[in-house]
Amino acid sequence: MVTATFQPSKHPLAEYIYRLERGEALLKDSPENVMEVVGILKSYGVVLDAYSNNLNYIAEHQFLELFPFFKYFNGEVTFNKLAQYLCHDRINFEYAEYCMKAMFWHGGGGLDSFLDTSEFTQLAQKAIEAKLKGNFVILTLHKIFPDFLFEQIRQMAYYSGLGQFWRIMADMFLSLSDLYDQGKIKTIPDVVQYILDALVADANTPITYQVKIKDQVYDILPKSANLTFLMDTAVPYVEAVFFRGTPFPGTISYNAQAYQIPFDQGSFAFGALYADPLPIGSAGIPPTLLMQDMRHFLPDYLHDFYQQTLRKEDDLRVQICTTFQKSMFCVTTAAIKGLAPFPLDTINMEEKLANRKYLEKWMNRFLSSRILDVNH
Repeated sequence: MVTATFQPSKHPLAEYIYRLERGEALLKDSPENVMEVVGILKSYGVVLDAYSNNLNYIAEHQFLELFPFFKYFNGEVTFNKLAQYLCHDRINFEYAEYCMKAMFWHGGGGLDSFLDTSEFTQLAQKAIEAKLKGNFVILTLHKIFPDFLFEQIRQMAYYSGLGQFWRIMADMFLSLSDLYDQGKIKTIPDVVQYILDALVADANTPITYQVKIKDQVYDILPKSANLTFLMDTAVPYVEAVFFRGTPFPGTISYNAQAYQIPFDQGSFAFGALYADPLPIGSAGIPPTLLMQDMRHFLPDYLHDFYQQTLRKEDDLRVQICTTFQKSMFCVTTAAIKGLAPFPLDTINMEEKLANRKYLEKWMNRFLSSRILDVNH
């Protein structure tokens, strides 16, 4: 009988495999990195709170509104608010929709699967009939093009699902900031462990979605579908937004003959972990909107830190992007640890070998990411 031996990894990113096996993170530990990560996650938590509120508002109050002109107003349409929006003095909810559409397009998880079931079709049909009762024009179009309204409701389900996911994540990041202020978070592994523990604690939180039409409530994502926070929204979100993303118009050619977009959807690498901080500062690219939003809510200690850099305010969005990527590698570390086949600190040889194969598959996805840049 030949006993398996545990050999050094030959992977180009073997250093990061060893880090994870030692209980460290993909981001190196330093007081500066801890300060940056916690600070940006505090700002991100405030922004996610706003994103979550708006996504949930749209899902609940803009259901089958084919021309939702004021969907970003959360039901408060005033002259002053309209003026702020026209002057772009507002939260950029378009970025929240970008993330939602990336999840909707890439799919994955139980939410995506449920939206293709006959149960969903039956529930959606009841809501359609209630919402459009007496609207013979739209009901006739629904009979001619039966998939159109169903697709709108599938999208509404993703508005709600992402809104509920971000509600939990916003609270998580703001609580992390509070613990840091209290001196209870001191290292990057502390940050990762807190996020992992919080993800596990909320893992089975139900994801449900109902709409109220007139005086009756209609299920769209019923509790019986058994959709939960972790596997049905968190994991698909990491896949769709951290890794795959969508190509940004203006930075890459959609011309099929140019071959700039991968043929295989699974090969997409346009997510947050790959974004170049230089074009991310250009106009019209979705992540720029997130950086613009976060700059308004930076804690003083992080803003002061940015003021000490060479360009200070001149490249603030680029600095925010780099820091944000650092924080996302911490969140990804928590996901990797949580999804590992065995505890990463196991001493069982067979389990160590299984973990090594698991980690090398992750490292394959990081080859073209900015993991080296954020660490050096």
